[in-house]
Parts: sequence; structure tokens; C-alpha cells
Amino acid sequence: MFFDSDSSAILLLEDGTYFEGLSFGAVGTTTGEVVFNTGMTGYQEVITDPSYFGQLITFTYPEIGNIGVNSEDNESSHPSVKGVIARQISKTPSNWRHEIPFEKWLHNENVVGIHGIDTRALVRHLRETGSLNGIISSESNYSIVELFSLLKKSPSMSGLNLVDKVTTTKSYIVNTSCQVSFDKRIKNIQTIPYKVVAIDFGIKKSILDRLVAHGCEVTVLPANAGISDVLALSPEAVFLSNGPGDPSTVESGINLAKNLIEYKKLPVFGICLGHQILGLALGGTTFKLSYGHRGLNHPCGLNGKVEITSQNHGFALNSESLNSEKIKVTRLNLNDQTVAAISVIDKPIFGVQYHPEASPGPHDADHYFNHFVTLIEERRRIVD
Repeated sequence: MFFDSDSSAILLLEDGTYFEGLSFGAVGTTTGEVVFNTGMTGYQEVITDPSYFGQLITFTYPEIGNIGVNSEDNESSHPSVKGVIARQISKTPSNWRHEIPFEKWLHNENVVGIHGIDTRALVRHLRETGSLNGIISSESNYSIVELFSLLKKSPSMSGLNLVDKVTTTKSYIVNTSCQVSFDKRIKNIQTIPYKVVAIDFGIKKSILDRLVAHGCEVTVLPANAGISDVLALSPEAVFLSNGPGDPSTVESGINLAKNLIEYKKLPVFGICLGHQILGLALGGTTFKLSYGHRGLNHPCGLNGKVEITSQNHGFALNSESLNSEKIKVTRLNLNDQTVAAISVIDKPIFGVQYHPEASPGPHDADHYFNHFVTLIEERRRIVD
């Protein structure tokens, strides 16, 4: 039966702070790291983004659900978040593209939600304490003591490898013959597609769309793919995707990146987790941000050039750990001066902490995809 938003629910944080509200979506109990996203749009894309796996997402925008849900805007086949936290939800979608109401969609996908709480107070608390594990429950049979006991069993995001939970189990190909959601943005399709291998650490559909839009035929491989798996496909370049969890635990990806760097012949492009994996493969280290960067208006730049960017990450590269003789920092996050983009000196290898595909978000950084295919064109001229 569809669960209406008229029953009580509770959000309990690991420091003992709790918020009482109303249930929406599925009835149940769920745990995860409580984080917040400051974007005003894109709740469907956020909820289906595999980088949010294992998290309870708080939306700072005061009302979500207004435009319902459609089948085109998903970043993966199902929601990735463990739970949804909102101030207010709309039960009456108003958009010509909507196919199902937001709350009913969450119910069908078995995602637990809580609304009717002061999300401003919650976000201020998280900004002061840092991200905390939490538990949402709309089941009346649990006491606070029992919920706190369940919460204690929830693992910390630090040291947690979640990539295996979201990666594909088998390879597949994405090209112009596939159904992509950005058909009208496709341009510069080449007579001979650029052959790209993408390593799926939790890849977003919109990233694949943008690679195809720039003329690539993409073979997507599981996260545990090795250098022999990659080279067996004779790619012209390799892409390292976004994904969830602690980047330092993704040993297979780090080892692959090391081998690609030593191989020297292929352009390599990493986004978000892929960017961090590149930095780790180059000898750098990562650290957990206090409450992460999750939103659509983060300014990044260097030397007077600024891009407004879409971001979703809880870890970052330690700038002091990066060897300046090997690595050039090409962008900084201008809010906190953390590393936002890098390139390898004298090699066609680069990484971007934010999301150039910006789904949702501004398209200031879309030029990185063009840079990627330009590197492939340069390699083609050398090989020919």
C-alpha cells in the first residue's frame, strides 16, 4: 500500500541529536552518513547518483518533489541513497515531463524518507560537527535506545570501499546507437568514433552521454579491471569515473591508474573519485572533508579564471602530498582552497574533482570533455 505522509518518523544522529518529523516514501529503518546538498534543482539526478551510495541525503532547498520524476533523468537504474531528508515535499507534481509523483517513486524504490524537520538547523549542526552517521525510522516498534544501538553498527565512511556495491558486473558499450538523454546536445561526432574505455567506479549516465556527445564510443569495464583487460580492447584513451566511498581503499583502481601512467601512451581523464585515484596513483594522499562539497554553485579556478561547478564529494586530495615535479594543480576550490583539478606534467593525463557533465548544474566546465578528445586526436596524428 502506498504510504502517505501522515505518520511520524525520526532522524537520530550518532552524537545523540534527533529530529522528529513525518514519514514519506517507504516505511522502514535505514542508516548511513548524513550529508547535505545545496542545489535548488536536480533531486532526481542526486538521488540516483551512485556517488551518494550509503548516504542519507538532506536537501537544503525547502521543498522538493515539485516536478515529479521521469524515466530520462536517472543517473543509474535505481536510487543510490539510503534515505532522503527534506523540509517539505510536494505531492502534486507540475511538469509536462513528469511520469510518477516523487513520493510514490521513492515508495516503489523502497527508499525511506523523513520530512517536516528543520533542515536549516540540521545543516548548521553538520557544518559545526562535520558529517555524522544517522538513522531514519518510520517504524513505531523501535525505541530511541534500540535505534541508537542499530546506528552504532553503521560503518564510518572513512576506510569504506563502496565501489564494489555500484560498479557494473559485466562490460557494455555505449555509442550513438544507444539511447542517451542529451541527444540534442550531441555535436562533433566523428566518422571514426574515439575508442574509450571507461572504468566504472559508480559512473553517472550523464557522463557517458557527454562522452558520446563528443564523438566517443565507450566500453565500460567493471572497477576491478586490470591493465591487461584495458589494453586488450586497444583503446585510444581511458576514463576513470566518479563513485562513492573512501578513494584510498580502491586498490584495484589505484593499481590500474599506476599502470596507465607508466604505460605513457594513452590519454587518461578522471572525474571526482577517478580524479582522486589518479592523485593517489601519483603518490599523493587523500583526506576526508568535514562536511564535503555537494551542490551546484562551487567556484573553482586559478590565475583569475573561475568556473561555477557542480560537486559531490566527501574526500579531497592533500595538496601538500602532490609532487610538483610530476603534477600541476590547474584548479582550486575557491571556497576552501582544496585541489579541484590536476594534470600530469608532460603526459596526456588529467583529473577534475568536480562534475563537468553538470547533471544537474552549470555547464562552465564542459570544455574538459573537448580537451579529452583533443588529446585523442593528437595521439591519432602521432600514431598515424
